[in-house]
Amino acid sequence: MNPYQFRAAWMTSEELAAALKGPQPVAVMIAVGAVEPHGPHLPLDTDLIISRAAAERALPRLESSGVRGLVAPDVAYGVTDCADGFAGAVGVTAASLSAYLHDVVLAWLHNGVTHVCLVSNHLEPAHEEILRSTAARFPPSRCTAATPLARRWARTLSDEFKRGACHAGEYETSIVLAADPEAVRTALIAQLPDVDVSLSEMLRAGKMHFTEMGLSRAYAGSPARATAAHGEEMLARLSTMVATEILSAMGFAIDEG
Repeated sequence: MNPYQFRAAWMTSEELAAALKGPQPVAVMIAVGAVEPHGPHLPLDTDLIISRAAAERALPRLESSGVRGLVAPDVAYGVTDCADGFAGAVGVTAASLSAYLHDVVLAWLHNGVTHVCLVSNHLEPAHEEILRSTAARFPPSRCTAATPLARRWARTLSDEFKRGACHAGEYETSIVLAADPEAVRTALIAQLPDVDVSLSEMLRAGKMHFTEMGLSRAYAGSPARATAAHGEEMLARLSTMVATEILSAMGFAIDEG
């Protein structure tokens, strides 16, 4: 697949104009991430890597359904309160993210795209709420949010994800190994012990920071068990999530099987 044909940032103005005038409706996917620590072995932009890869892998399914998919430039910064105090936790306020995302979506729709999908794999509750509330400010046919915290998608993912012990653990490390292996400090992975902490349980208990939760190195789960094959499997499921959210919102018949 030619990246000049689906990465909107690499397209010229005239190429984008031609795509918007084409016979297919155009759906833009925007990876909305966070800049925050993901253990000693994964990069600060892990959530963006995952979301961008899921969006790119959704393209063939969109195309086969008659939708032209474009991956827009990322929104790199998000709400990162839980990681506060660690080097590399560089976040914005919920109000700033909300206003910014609204304006970005509005600008893409003003350009003439049919649909904008906000794709996120940063699982902090305040961040998640901003994505959903932003999408809700537009008609569903024009804007959706695709995140694995939605129950219909969470149940399709790994046991580690379902337990909530998945911040830079087997689940996320595997996905980055599949999507961008050079970004992983592979020599460190085998040395990292399991950190059996469920972030979802900790958040329900009112513990809002990694240090309170016992994540002294900013990871939970089992990174030593990660494999690229597992990552590819999870990416396939995340790409189904993205494509299905877009196609169902646009009124296409969906076969999730």
